[in-house]
Amino acid sequence: MEQSVTLSLRAASVPSPLIVQSHLRWDFVWQRPQQVLSRLAATRDVLFVEEPMFSDDSAVPLLHLTQPMPRIHRAVPRLPSVLRSQSTASERLVKHLVQEILGPAGRLHSEFQNPIQWFYTPLPAPTMLGAFNEIGVVYDCMDELSQFAFAPGELVERERQLLAVADVVFTGGRRLFEAKSRLHDNVHYFGCGVDSEHFAQALSPQTPVAPALRDAPRPVLGYVGVVDERLDYDLIAYLADRMPQATIAMVGPVVKVDMAALPRRDNVVWLGQQDYADLPSFLKGFDVALMPFALNRATEYINPTKTLEYMAAGRAIVSTAVPDVVHNFTPIVSIGGSHRSFLDAVQLAVAEPDLQLVEMGRRRARAASWESVATEMSRLMDDATTRRAWRLRGDRRKAARAESRPSSRVG
Repeated sequence: MEQSVTLSLRAASVPSPLIVQSHLRWDFVWQRPQQVLSRLAATRDVLFVEEPMFSDDSAVPLLHLTQPMPRIHRAVPRLPSVLRSQSTASERLVKHLVQEILGPAGRLHSEFQNPIQWFYTPLPAPTMLGAFNEIGVVYDCMDELSQFAFAPGELVERERQLLAVADVVFTGGRRLFEAKSRLHDNVHYFGCGVDSEHFAQALSPQTPVAPALRDAPRPVLGYVGVVDERLDYDLIAYLADRMPQATIAMVGPVVKVDMAALPRRDNVVWLGQQDYADLPSFLKGFDVALMPFALNRATEYINPTKTLEYMAAGRAIVSTAVPDVVHNFTPIVSIGGSHRSFLDAVQLAVAEPDLQLVEMGRRRARAASWESVATEMSRLMDDATTRRAWRLRGDRRKAARAESRPSSRVG
C-alpha cells in the first residue's frame, strides 16, 4: 500500500499514462475523445481501448495495436463472432488481452506504469476497474448513453458502479452536469471546445469548396455530424420541400438508422463520412449551417460540438431548441422551435445574414480552444489522483486541503 501511495504522489509531477475505455472508434468522426486525448498525449501516453470487433475470421482472439498519433496507442480487440452474444465472456477476454500487453513481457509495459483509467462508457467498468493497478479513475460523460437507441439495459447500473469509484467526473453538457452532480461530489462541466484555426480555413481564399458542393444549387443548407436517431428527419424533408431551389447537404456517417428511412428528395444529398481535414472545404460551401435535431430522449442532454465548429467557420447557424444550445449559444445561433419557425430562421439567414452575430460567433470560437479544455481536465485529474493518494495514506488534513483548491468549469 505504501509503495502505491508513493508512486501516486510522484505521478503529480510526472503525468500518468491513460488507459481509455471507449465506445467510439478512433477513426470515427473526430470529436471530443480525439480532440482531448490528442492534446493530453503531448505529455502522457494514451492506450485507447475500443469495443471489440467480432468476425468469423477471428478464430483466435487478439488485440490489434496501431499508433495513429505519437503516444496514442489504439487497441482494437478482435474476437470470434461466437462471442458476440456473450458480453461477460467478451469483456473478460478483452481485459486479459490488455493485461497481456501491459504485463512484464508486454509490448507496452514500460509506457503504462501507474496509469489512470479513463472511461467514455460505463459498460466495461465492472470488469476493467482495478484490472491495471490504476492510481485514479476518470469518467468523461459526453452523453446520456442510456437514452440512445439500442442502449444496453445494464448501462444505468454500470454507470452507478463507475460513479461510486471515480475520482473525478467530467460532463459534456450543462444538463449532464446537473444530473451527475446529484450522484457524485467532484463533477466538472466542460462544454464544447473547438480547433478554431482548423475550421477558420473555411474563410480562407486558399480553401476550395468541396467538389461535391462546388456546382450545387444555392443556397446550400448544410449539416456536419453523425446521422443517427438524434436528427429530425421530418424537419429535413419539410425544409427540402419548402425550399426546392436549395440544396440540403448532409455530411456524416449514418449510424443506427435505416438508410431507407432517410428523406429522399432531389435537393437532399447524403454525403457520408468525410475526413476531418476536409471539413472546412464543406463548410465553405454552406450558406447556412444546420442543427436539425429532434427533441427526444437522445438529445435531452447533448451539447453539440459542431456549434463552435460552425462558428469558427464563420457560418450563420440555425438549430432546433436543444436545451444546451438555447442556454449556451443564443443569440449567435438562431432557434427554430417548430418546423415553421425553423424554416423562417433559415430563410432569414439566407436573405439577410447577420454579420455581427457571425463575427460574435468567431470570437466565441477563438476563446474556446480544446487546448484550454484539455489543460484544465489534466489539472483536475491530477489533483483528484493526488487526493486519492493522501486518503490512502491516511493524511486527512492534506486531502482536505487538496479538496479545497479552487476548480473551474469550462463551458
